[in-house]
Amino acid sequence: MAKQNVAEQFVDILARAGVKRMYGVVGDSLNPVVDAIRRNSAIDWIHVRHEETAAFAAGAEAQITGSLAACAGSCGPGNLHLINGLYDAHRSMAPVLALASHIPSSEIGLGYFQETHPELLFQECSHYNEMISNPEQMPRLLQTAIQHAIGRGGVSVVSMPGDVASKPAPEKSIEHALVTTRPTVRPGDDEIDKLCRMVDEAKRVTLFCGSGTAGAHAEVMEFAEKIKSPVGHALRGKEWIQYDNPYDVGMSGLLGYGAAYEATNECDLLVLLGTDFPYNAFLPDNVKIVQVDVRPEHLGRRSKLDLAVWGDVRETLRCLTPRVKPKSDRKFLDRMLKKHANALEGVVKAYTRKVEKHVPIHPEYVASVLDEMADDDAVFTVDTGMNNVWAARYLTPNGKRRVIGSFSHGSMANALPQAIGAQFTDLNRQVVAMSGDGGFSMLMGDFLTLVQHDLPVKVVLFNNSSLGMVELEMLVAGLPSYGTTNKNPDFAAIARAAGAYGVRVEKPKQLQSALKDAFKYKGPALVDVVTDPNALSIPPKISADMVTGFALSASKIVLDGGVGRMLQMARSNLRNVPRP
Repeated sequence: MAKQNVAEQFVDILARAGVKRMYGVVGDSLNPVVDAIRRNSAIDWIHVRHEETAAFAAGAEAQITGSLAACAGSCGPGNLHLINGLYDAHRSMAPVLALASHIPSSEIGLGYFQETHPELLFQECSHYNEMISNPEQMPRLLQTAIQHAIGRGGVSVVSMPGDVASKPAPEKSIEHALVTTRPTVRPGDDEIDKLCRMVDEAKRVTLFCGSGTAGAHAEVMEFAEKIKSPVGHALRGKEWIQYDNPYDVGMSGLLGYGAAYEATNECDLLVLLGTDFPYNAFLPDNVKIVQVDVRPEHLGRRSKLDLAVWGDVRETLRCLTPRVKPKSDRKFLDRMLKKHANALEGVVKAYTRKVEKHVPIHPEYVASVLDEMADDDAVFTVDTGMNNVWAARYLTPNGKRRVIGSFSHGSMANALPQAIGAQFTDLNRQVVAMSGDGGFSMLMGDFLTLVQHDLPVKVVLFNNSSLGMVELEMLVAGLPSYGTTNKNPDFAAIARAAGAYGVRVEKPKQLQSALKDAFKYKGPALVDVVTDPNALSIPPKISADMVTGFALSASKIVLDGGVGRMLQMARSNLRNVPRP
């Protein structure tokens, strides 16, 4: 039996940690590891066309599964291409192991061909970033990197010269048991006691929820019912908290709607649950604020806190809810529910228009129809920019759907590569990439990855021939738009030339049949929808500070889907309000 080399040992450890596939582009210093994957049945090598796609795909896979995912880049430029996708994975707390292959170890520091210093370059987008310089170091270093990625939630980077990867592995290497899941963090008794007193003393409590409420829907609803609290959410909290929520008052922030802003600013006590909400202009400065978060470094960095609670949201509420006194006064909750319903009602009545004949097609209409036609357990990946607006307003969560985007890092071109990673986790689950023409064309080469691996991803392209959000930012700043126009091809024709299904939609009446046919198609498909560049969005509350880097609406259209469906839910919640 041939002696195992370092690359083979590296791949074996990844397999033991639960890694199913590694995304990347093969080449030079990475070749020994890719060859080891070829001979290991537990891991697949996923060949993409750009390493940035590899990192985005790995990050999306990790977010869908909650397990460690992996990507790799060859020395120098190859692993440099990983950086943007790794930043996104890291800020999304997605456990990802990145292999940054390196030049020959004897040449490091001598200006060799393609030389970079990955141990410096990846420092900001990782919890752990070290180089393997000899075979004896590898098992312990890789295992330490895995523990950091899983335990802290984020990226670990391991750089390894190709010559080290080819060397024989040590016979008596140390391999310890691997941690593959994160523990539950329970707050201390003192923090629970203080939080309990603050809730009991407050007459009006509002809960504002982020992605940290994943898996805690039942606990949040139970707590809200006991203390008669309205429940708002940030964008990343929408998929976890909005559905089956009789206390829903909408979303705050630049993409917000409803009464979430009023609920967070008119309460006595605001409880931030699992959110690192970045827009402090929307947070109050004259009410008491408590923040509960599993990452202590998030506590207090957005607003002044009266109490910081380090803990998992679900476990914190399990400890807290039985101890707080039940509240019987629903006045604040009912007032916010009514404001929420009125806000949505006013918008719908004021701005709903018939759009079935409007050309170019309104993107709101596209998002509304997509929401209706997509599967109940679909995964949506959403490009940064105006697509974030349409997803926030028009996609309806139900506890089974997932919505993934570059919501913290804010990168362009994320939707297509994230769809690749999401689809690999389950080839039978519907995955829809909501792409903008700017984002799609930036990494368009990896549409070929869908074809090469026969991935049934459906790309719905919102094609307004412009960098719409950037154009709006210029408008708000008082600048004329410049450099924002895209001269686009027929993207559907490109899809067909690549061997996929492609259809171009220019009229609203063509949309439903185009989506239906694309969803029925067994392989990759692209629906190129020509949309109106003047259909923009408006925040729920506006000030000079809030519109920095954003813009107001020119069209203000709301359809029966999206906000209209939210209005139906709001009306239903109002009907359930007890009458005196």
